[in-house]
Amino acid sequence: MDTRWRHCRRTPTEDRTSITMSRLGGTIETIQFCLSFAAKETKKQTAVTCSVTIEEQMMLFGKISQQLCGLKKLPWSCDSRHFWGWLNAVFNKVDHDRIRDVGPDRAASEWLLRCGAMVRYHGQERWQKDYNHLPTGPLDRYKIQAIDATESCIMSIGFDHMEGLQFVEKIRLCKCHYIEDGCLERLSQLENLQKSMLEMEIISCGNITDKGIIALHHFRNLKYLFLSDLPGVKEKEKIVQAFKTSLPSLELKLDLK
Repeated sequence: MDTRWRHCRRTPTEDRTSITMSRLGGTIETIQFCLSFAAKETKKQTAVTCSVTIEEQMMLFGKISQQLCGLKKLPWSCDSRHFWGWLNAVFNKVDHDRIRDVGPDRAASEWLLRCGAMVRYHGQERWQKDYNHLPTGPLDRYKIQAIDATESCIMSIGFDHMEGLQFVEKIRLCKCHYIEDGCLERLSQLENLQKSMLEMEIISCGNITDKGIIALHHFRNLKYLFLSDLPGVKEKEKIVQAFKTSLPSLELKLDLK
């Protein structure tokens, strides 16, 4: 494993805690959305104040989950996997008004941290992983330079958040269960990323195939690409040859069966 990302790895316990808190911390809008939906379905009126603590959010979230699973007509199965799939889709929903109001980097930061990922801004060493402690200040001051999406719930419907990012140089996708070929194709089509991307790691993403990896050749300035534990990637030699042709200066590291 390459050591350049070692400083941002998290233990399993830290992953579960930080992801849960990141998803719940600062997500009053999401909680309000859930309650509004539940109230509409059950014909009840529910009010939520915006000044709740993390502990209160956790308790409130539990109540929301029980209320949603108690509905007679559900748009999803009560199975927890389907519920979390729906909720993750809520976390990934693009708010174009928010992007316009606070700028693409701030909106993308909120999206990524809400989904359990981390970001690092240009000129800074510290990774931002707490939604409630995102820096404030002029909208053009904090530009995302690196993204670590390890064990996050980012999915294709949220990738429109990336469109306005101009300074992203590094992306790590590790154990991202919702990442698929379409996500990589979408990334590779973004003109800003085609220019800025320098390093990328894709690890243990089971829905990625050769098609998605090949699409990365559009990152014309890419210098480093690490691929590991991708069971959907079958033709390693084809990938090697494709990148030798399109990106001859690329350092390609493979740890594939």
